[in-house]
Amino acid sequence: MHSPRSTRRRRTALMAGAGALALVTTLSACGKADPYYSGSDKTVVLPTASWAGAEANTAVAKQILEKELGYRVKATQMDEPVAFDALNSGKADALMEDWRGVPKKEEKYVEEKKTVTYEGPMGVTGHIGWFVPRYYAEKHPEVLTWKGLNKLADDFKTPESGGKGQLLEGSPSYSTYDDAIIKNLGLNFKTVYAGSEAAQIKEIQKKYKAKQPFITYWWTPQWLNEQVDMVEVKLPKRTPGCDAVAEKVDCAYPHTKLAKFMNADFAKNGGDAAEFLKKFKWSTEDQTQVVRWMTIEKMDTDEAAAKWVEENKSTWSKWMPDKKK
Repeated sequence: MHSPRSTRRRRTALMAGAGALALVTTLSACGKADPYYSGSDKTVVLPTASWAGAEANTAVAKQILEKELGYRVKATQMDEPVAFDALNSGKADALMEDWRGVPKKEEKYVEEKKTVTYEGPMGVTGHIGWFVPRYYAEKHPEVLTWKGLNKLADDFKTPESGGKGQLLEGSPSYSTYDDAIIKNLGLNFKTVYAGSEAAQIKEIQKKYKAKQPFITYWWTPQWLNEQVDMVEVKLPKRTPGCDAVAEKVDCAYPHTKLAKFMNADFAKNGGDAAEFLKKFKWSTEDQTQVVRWMTIEKMDTDEAAAKWVEENKSTWSKWMPDKKK
């Protein structure tokens, strides 16, 4: 990814702390509580965010590590700040999708302590922004720039937004700049949290079906974009340092090359598993295909990953350790 200071993912837990360490779940266990543990040399622990794209990365890596390289994979769900702490302590080995949302932890662990290593892009470019349904934008084209939002604020009012326009958010644990953007641009809007990604999606689908106006914090790639036609509201152009201080942000979110990070000891001594994960790099189209199977077609996560592995050996064979090819 380009500058780790300018490409920050805003979906990570602002409220996550040491207490969140107790709230981890395994991807393969369908949400059942599962504590951290230190595995054997043949166990790889992969912290995984709670959205489908991150789950797809881990699921595919798990299939190949277990079926082709003989490892056991522990996929543990956690927010980004907690994941970096786990990489630092050695409780996790590799983070397969990071949106660069914790620059202070990057600086501390990667640059200062050198307990975590940056392992390059994983192949997918993500982008966050404010989005409205196309049917509304076609009737009110002024909504396509932030300068037109205040004139339309009444259209987005809800009982929860206190007389202001509602900007729909997902989980309160996602880290966003939206409150700062609203304040610094003088917008008559208020962020309202649905509570989770699933709840946000449900609310979007409900309003979209009813052809109601809404404006939401949203991102690409995301499987729902195939079903709900939304267009982005243009926020002020990014300038150097425009998001350096959270309280002063007044610009658009960046396009971010999603990155991989590893525990430094694992990166050096993790053998075939580390070599494989360093080489793991797939396209947005690859990830989207697996996510489509998981979400739209309702396939089991492991089943979707296995299907992709079966159909794309020419891609993943390039990730294999040299002696395994």
